[in-house]
Amino acid sequence: QVRLVESGGGLVQAGGSLRLSCAASGLTFSMYLMAWFRQTPGKERESVAAISRSGGSTYYADSVKGRFTISRDNAKNAMFLQMNTLKPEDTAVYYCAATLPWNGDNYYTRDSDYNTWGQGTQVTVSS
Repeated sequence: QVRLVESGGGLVQAGGSLRLSCAASGLTFSMYLMAWFRQTPGKERESVAAISRSGGSTYYADSVKGRFTISRDNAKNAMFLQMNTLKPEDTAVYYCAATLPWNGDNYYTRDSDYNTWGQGTQVTVSS
């Protein structure tokens, strides 16, 4: 079965750092476009970052650009999100997402573009 499992969330003070991991199984990982999304209660799920199959192309939401770095290690079937200079507004449940591409795009940024999701990991940033 295809499965994505996030880890690395937790409680951190503003200005601190966390590294999220997404472990994939049951799929040929290198064939999938990957992304991180986040969601806060009462808000829509939003794209945080996305990465192409080889890792050569990335996307970042304006709100995290310069602070977050998405990466993947296809040999380990894993994706990561390094989050630095965290802000209270980064508080959310962070989700790992994957999908096989259907066109020539290097990545997708809409949640509807993804069909495989992890269970989420909570990130809480205190002031």
